[in-house]
This record gives sequence, structure tokens and C-alpha cells, in this order.
Amino acid sequence: MTESQTAFELLLDIDRRCRLLAADLPSQDAGLQRWSGIGFRVGAHWFVAPMGEVAEVLHEPRCTLMPGVKTWVRGVANLRGRLLPVMDLGGFLGEALSKARKQRRVLVVEFNDLFVGLLVDEVVGMQHFAQDALLASAQPGAPFIQGRFDGEPLWQVFSPFALAQAPGFMDVAA
Repeated sequence: MTESQTAFELLLDIDRRCRLLAADLPSQDAGLQRWSGIGFRVGAHWFVAPMGEVAEVLHEPRCTLMPGVKTWVRGVANLRGRLLPVMDLGGFLGEALSKARKQRRVLVVEFNDLFVGLLVDEVVGMQHFAQDALLASAQPGAPFIQGRFDGEPLWQVFSPFALAQAPGFMDVAA
């Protein structure tokens, strides 16, 4: 900084030089819209849940069993002082109940007044897709399946918020 340059003029000079250097960098395609979600597996099926619909992902917590409930209700866990009902998603979907494995995880869903954990066989992290690759659901009878991304594997878009509103999900009494 020369004695004649003020601090503001120095900042303007730095900004000008940064813009010149950035001109040589590759530009990101602004037209490409991305869709991101949490990828998980239930049985042999691969799903991806929209990012905003999963509050957190947990290792399987210790659950207290509850009498008189359907087999897919795993119990209630204490999550930082809050009671978290844990549901076996595979069991609810008509698959075999999830077997105890180190990879099992719980997707925590908070929707309106509902606070629930969905037990899944495995979480494989964030998945990213081109927004225009989203196709209509191959299962029109399942309101919580809201589309799919073809490929290997086939990723079905699973909406935990739609599941929370599905008939039968809150009907847990045996």
C-alpha cells in the first residue's frame, strides 16, 4: 500500500485483481439444476429422501418395547430428552423386518407435531441428481413415493413428510 492510497482504494484494487484472476476459471453451468437427498436402502430397494425432510441421521438407538403395537413399531427411544418412536420402515412397507446389523440407521423426521424415527437397513449419504432426470413414480399407489431417478441402482424418491400423512402410518395399535 502506497502512502497516497486509502484503505478503500486498496480494497478496490484487490477486488479488481481478483476479478481479473477469476476470469480464467471455468464457469459453473448456471442452467443445471441439482436435486439432492439422503440415500438409503430398505431390503433390496434404494430410496432417496429430500434433504429438507430428514432432520438427522442416527445410529440405531436403544429402544424400549411397547406392548400392544404392530410388529413394525420397534419401540421408543430417548433422544436428548425427547421420546422418539422408532418405526421399522421395511416392516411398514410390507418387507421383512430389518435384521440387526451394524449398518442400520434411523432417519429422524419432524413434520408438524410428528417426531418419529424411521429404521432403515443402511444410509449411503447424500446423493445428487440432475433435476431434469426426475421421472414420475413407477408406483402410483404409494403416495410417499414421489418419483424416481433411473440408473444403477434405481433410486425412488421417498417423502417422509408424505409418509407421515399416509393412512395407517399412525395406526400403530395391534
